[in-house]
Amino acid sequence: MSANEDQEMELEALRSIYEGDESFRELSPVSFQYRIGESGDPKAFLIEISWTETYPQTPPIISMNAFFNNTISSAVKQSILAKLQEAVEVNLGTAMTYTLFEYAKDNKEQFMENHHPVNSTTSISNIISVETPSIAPSSKKKDKKEQLSKAQKRKLADKTDHKGELPRGWNWVDVVKHLSKTGSKDDD
Repeated sequence: MSANEDQEMELEALRSIYEGDESFRELSPVSFQYRIGESGDPKAFLIEISWTETYPQTPPIISMNAFFNNTISSAVKQSILAKLQEAVEVNLGTAMTYTLFEYAKDNKEQFMENHHPVNSTTSISNIISVETPSIAPSSKKKDKKEQLSKAQKRKLADKTDHKGELPRGWNWVDVVKHLSKTGSKDDD
């Protein structure tokens, strides 16, 4: 069997195995992502496997560069990738995408034992807070509300109910007035 036929068979198998699994995502016919762990789990991570043209005779490309993995330190990512590479070498020459995803699921706790969430949001918020003062003065000028006179306020208060909301139908058009102004041609 050629590498192409092996890939087609494995693709068909992956689609049937992971049908309805929210953790699995087919990015293209040769590239797949799988989320290991529940979506709210701080130790969850995403693995991306891409097949080369000669896969499964040659190893697939395994990546953890997804944005989902930003809170995982690079040392932990390298450790996970090294363990997955060992599994790749054992399974070289056979369809291994399913095997790699299942291996990662089975060893999730072991993979993530040294994981301490890297708080990437602090660096982003620091960057934002540094830039905010330069933007703030110009936005204050734009946010200035229009001042209403006493008569305008009274008129607005008369239109609204005790909750400050406009009554139902306040913007409806009086059909009779409207038709008399437009000169409906149905009168002919």
